[in-house]
Amino acid sequence: MSTIFTKIIKGEIPAYKIYEDEKTYAFLDNNPKTRGHVLVVPKIEVDKVYDLPDDYYAALWDSVKKVCHRLEEVYHTRALIQVMGTDVPHSHVHVFPLDETWEPGRHLSFTPEEYEEIRKELAF
Repeated sequence: MSTIFTKIIKGEIPAYKIYEDEKTYAFLDNNPKTRGHVLVVPKIEVDKVYDLPDDYYAALWDSVKKVCHRLEEVYHTRALIQVMGTDVPHSHVHVFPLDETWEPGRHLSFTPEEYEEIRKELAF
């Protein structure tokens, strides 16, 4: 059975994509900690980041680096990285700007129009 992230990558579930390459996919988190909260995932289903094949592990971190720089460029603040790996059995990295809305445990909500606006701000 495919994970929710695989379904997003395949286009079976809609998402606000900001970046994609042959091995990774980055999209806005649907339960964001801040404006611009992005998930970066490999295009293969491997539960733990450290179990990814070397080429996917390197590609994932290259994409995380690109997303961090993009967030800093757009929001003029430091980007934070979190690797949790417990909520979905598909490797993923959370990347979000450290701004005044960030509080541990707090989540924001946006309308579809606001998500689209954020996607346009961040899209590569």
